[in-house]
This record gives sequence, structure tokens and C-alpha cells, in this order.
Amino acid sequence: MTFYTEIAIKINPICADVVCNIFQENFNCEGIITGIEEYKKTQLTKAVYDVVKAYVTDENLDFDKIQTFFHQQRQLIEEKQIFSEDIGSWDIQLTPQPQEDWSKKWKEHWKPTHISEKTVICPSWETYNPKDGECVITLDPGNAFGTGTHATTRLCAVAIEKNVKNNDFVADIGCGSGILSICAVKHGAKFVDAVDNDITAVETSIENGKINNVSDKINFREGTIDILESNKYDFVAANILHNVLRDIMPDIKRIMKNHAKCVLSGILEEKQSVVTKALEDNNMKILKIEQDGEWVAILGERED
Repeated sequence: MTFYTEIAIKINPICADVVCNIFQENFNCEGIITGIEEYKKTQLTKAVYDVVKAYVTDENLDFDKIQTFFHQQRQLIEEKQIFSEDIGSWDIQLTPQPQEDWSKKWKEHWKPTHISEKTVICPSWETYNPKDGECVITLDPGNAFGTGTHATTRLCAVAIEKNVKNNDFVADIGCGSGILSICAVKHGAKFVDAVDNDITAVETSIENGKINNVSDKINFREGTIDILESNKYDFVAANILHNVLRDIMPDIKRIMKNHAKCVLSGILEEKQSVVTKALEDNNMKILKIEQDGEWVAILGERED
């Protein structure tokens, strides 16, 4: 029997995606679970800490070395000043786990979930009978790309649901697991060009496209927005960090048709002004700003 080591790390939930990426890039992960609220708000602190649990097959793991590694990574994140609040202690705990435990944990923590009024994410081992007008996106756990229930994904799904029209051409920048691309097709998009600079994400997206029978309508590619055509898209979704959105805003505008719309997410509330300024600097119209907890999504439009 294959045995895994469960690495549990205490974090502020705002940096869950960052920690997942660190695990994915530095360990042999069979899967990652996020959003385990084991550390609750108390009278002594305003923070609510979650736990990320990664299941790795690396042998001879050294607790002290891993703890030091994560503390170094935490320091680097703080130096970049991506988050303005405490990101948690990043203390770890190692626990050997047999393979069957890993399988059970996924099924315990992931059930069919509405990410918008009409869009449901459903794990492949569950069944869900959609109501009239609902669409279902079926996913397998794959690797560390989430289950589609993060606030930033929900905000994008709502924008897609309300703004993508039949036969629209859509671009998905930083496609991750492909959830937003699949969502766009299921809500009427004629075709989606999806890019991500992580080849593992692209491979996961391709598999998810097959599971949902939309492979013929989505082109998942490794790369960045640079490889996409100008003036082609009716709608653009970009769920990435605020500083990246700022830097690529000229390209976001470049690939959009006149009067095309975009949803920009992955933005913490306190970083909202960075993205709104980038939109204004590129003569893009801000149509709406939506918020889910501490996360913000901005709906924009190209006017020229």
C-alpha cells in the first residue's frame, strides 16, 4: 500500500492559492485540500485562520527543513507586499496517512456546490439533478487547482452568467483548472481561448474539458495573453493577482472588440484601486464592482 504524508499548514485564507502553488511546485503532491476552518475567530484576534492540507509522496521528509522552507516562503511573500494583513503563522504538522484516507478526505470535503445562481460544480463521484436553467460543471480533484468554490471564482462565474451571450468569443487568462472556460461555453460562448503559464494547469484543464464534453469549443494552451489575437473577443475573464492585472491591462484591452466586456478578479479589497486605476489609464469603462468577503471583481468595457 502506498502511504502519504499529510502536511497541514495554518494560514490566513487570503493566501490559500499562493500556498497551494508552493506545494505544487516544490513537492510531489497527490492532492491538496483547502478551506478547512480549524482555527476560528476569538476575542483576542480578528483573524480567521484556515488549514491547507497537502498529501505528498516524498520520502524521508524532515520536519525542521520543511518548517524552515515555509517560513522562508512566508517571508518572501511578505516582502512582496501582496497582502496588507497578517497571512498566518504558516506553522506545519506532518502526519503519515494511508492511501485510502486520502481518497476519503476528498469525498468528505467536496460536495456539489453552487458557485452562482445557475452554475453548479459537481465532483465526478457525486450526482446532481439540475433545475431548469442550471448548468453543471463536473470536475475531478486533479492537482492543486481548487474546486471552484473560492470567492474569486464565484465572482467571475456570476459575471460570465450575466454577460456572456450566445456565440460570443471568450478569452480566459490564467485558466487554472478551466472552470471559467467551461462555464462560458455552458452559458452560450461559441469558442474560448484559454491560456495559463503552468503546463500542469493546462493539462488539468484539458482533462476537465473532456469530462464536460466541451473540448471542441475550448483551446487550452500554455502561455500568456501575449499569444492571443487583437480585437477578437467579446468577453475576457482574468482571475489573477492585482499586480498582474495592472501590468497586462494594455493587452486585455488589445484583445477585446470594441464594447466587449471583461471581468477582472483575484483582487483583494484594499488593492481594488490598483486595478481601477489601470482600467482608467487605458481608457476602459468600469461598469460594476462586486464583492464577496474581502475579494473584489470588476466588470469593465472597452469603449474605443
